[in-house]
Amino acid sequence: MKVLITGVAGFIGHAVAKRLVRLGHHIVGIDNLNNYYETSLKQARLDNLRDCDEIVFIKMDLVDKDSMTKLFQYHQFDIVIHLAAQAGVRYSLENPHAYADTNLIGHLNVLEGCRNTNVKHLVYASSSSIYGMNAKLPFSEADNVDHPVSLYAATKKANELMSHTYSHLYQIPTTGLRFFTVYGPWGRPDMAMFKFTKCVLEGRPIDVYNYGDMSRDFTYIDDIVEGVIRVMHVIPEGNEDWNPIKAKSDGSIAPYALFNIGHGSPVSLMEFIRAVEAATGREAICRYLPMQPGDVQRTWADTEGLHQATGYQPQMGVVEGARLFVEWYRSYYQI
Repeated sequence: MKVLITGVAGFIGHAVAKRLVRLGHHIVGIDNLNNYYETSLKQARLDNLRDCDEIVFIKMDLVDKDSMTKLFQYHQFDIVIHLAAQAGVRYSLENPHAYADTNLIGHLNVLEGCRNTNVKHLVYASSSSIYGMNAKLPFSEADNVDHPVSLYAATKKANELMSHTYSHLYQIPTTGLRFFTVYGPWGRPDMAMFKFTKCVLEGRPIDVYNYGDMSRDFTYIDDIVEGVIRVMHVIPEGNEDWNPIKAKSDGSIAPYALFNIGHGSPVSLMEFIRAVEAATGREAICRYLPMQPGDVQRTWADTEGLHQATGYQPQMGVVEGARLFVEWYRSYYQI
């Protein structure tokens, strides 16, 4: 199949592209290579894909409507895996317009491309951040998510609503994946695993928010990729028996689906730091700070829906995952 991957120079996009090529698919990858974090890492991911003959890379911005229209018309994709976004909860407090441009206009351009070229399935990145002020654990796709606490989260909720609209109006099968704290080799420098490893190896303090009383459903990149690949082949058809009077937010008469994709077992922040210490062989210097604006105290993914639909079963624990990340980090930065 011919597959479009947006954000192919990103952490998840790079990993999904490598796996799909090994499975025999033809990939077109686009990315605008913005400078939200070091572009050298994005370029290195692209360089890591250069031995894959079945990948075509095009530098392109999702917001460029004319270029996106031409891209879809020329290639006639079977599947679209839309992972490009302006990421980061905290950065959304500093540069909100970047989120409106990429996450709203960009997502709309992807939906329009799918509509006008009869794409068979759109799989797109949502986020665990949309659960916001939800206090019920674990987080379920059927939970109310009307109280986000960051603009980033709000744009991801908007993406789900926009996708449902297109699924309803134009019968485009769409599946949103609510990613839970992804980490692993080639990961993002703004994420905890990368920041903690860098600071510990350099002997600098790490910032520990809410005085360490936090937990996350840390999910290793290989488990995420496995989930994305499985979902790609499970095309939603809609539920004719769906009752809007008794409706839950994860169902629809339209060909639309939402899944949490996480490990399904939260890890405390301090336990996570201990895993980094074990992997690096060094003790962390912790600087305890209050909670940051836009952050949430705990995340925990109920992954039963994804398991029932695809057989998804994450494999990697945080201790081994941290070890593999630190090995990559030392190799990449020649430490």
